[in-house]
Amino acid sequence: MTNDEIITIAKEVGFFDEEIDKCQLMFERFAFLVAQKEREACAELTDMAVDFWVKGGFSECAEVREAMNIGESIRARGQA
Repeated sequence: MTNDEIITIAKEVGFFDEEIDKCQLMFERFAFLVAQKEREACAELTDMAVDFWVKGGFSECAEVREAMNIGESIRARGQA
């Protein structure tokens, strides 16, 4: 999420420019942590699907490998 997007959202919820200027670093950190939590929740869904398929004996399927890659890709977005 860009700084401009964070500022736009802060204004949408009612913060004034002066408040945003004072608290911009906190807004940026807050947005980062929210996005990180959401990414992890999405990645955990792929983990659950992989576990289900592996337990069902489908660990060698291309779809299972792709689901693993998706989960890793989601988590990697937070490290960029």
